[in-house]
Amino acid sequence: MKLDSVVPLGRSFEEYSQMFDLSSHDLKSKIVGVGDGPASFNSTMNKMRYSVVSVDPIYTFNSHEIKSQFERHIDNIIKQVRGSPDEWIWKFHASPEELKKHRRQVISQFSDDFESGKKEKRYIVGELPSLSFENDQFELALCSHFLFLYSEHFDYEFHEKSIEEILRVSKEIRIFPLLDLEKHRSKYVAPLINLYENKGCEVEVRKVNYELQRGGNEMLRIRKN
Repeated sequence: MKLDSVVPLGRSFEEYSQMFDLSSHDLKSKIVGVGDGPASFNSTMNKMRYSVVSVDPIYTFNSHEIKSQFERHIDNIIKQVRGSPDEWIWKFHASPEELKKHRRQVISQFSDDFESGKKEKRYIVGELPSLSFENDQFELALCSHFLFLYSEHFDYEFHEKSIEEILRVSKEIRIFPLLDLEKHRSKYVAPLINLYENKGCEVEVRKVNYELQRGGNEMLRIRKN
């Protein structure tokens, strides 16, 4: 997958549940989604009366502008997916066409919720490696398809500072996937595991049920002691 910048693709509640291996106990936690983009996780969780705050720099735009950015990228992404059929697992999504349909459903649900969610402070404009939250404001932080995935766009120092900042505001972070855009495990995973093990954190690479990129079925979990 060749991308010039971070693209606004959102994932659904069902995808988050599988990607991050979320238990019923996890869902009841105070959750922050870092780099959520136009995901529908926040919308679904709000309907279920659970607590989620999403933070992303893209929230400076309105829902129409975010959807326009999505439309500029989606056809190119699906074209690249179709052109590399052996690199994808069609289990959660049945085909590239179904993937595209699902991404449109997700951003549509996000768009319907976004303006009211901003007023309710469920969608916050913010950007790593600096967040505007209090220390330990959240119990669980989720980072979907940003850290590690864009390893060629953001260096090791950015990853280290970002994880340190997320662990400042949350007791635990889960990052998915561990692959970069070339579908190799990110070169930053091993040194960051070593760093946080040496800091005395609970560190785990956990296999999950979700797999779209072939081999992309692992998340990194770091918890402060």
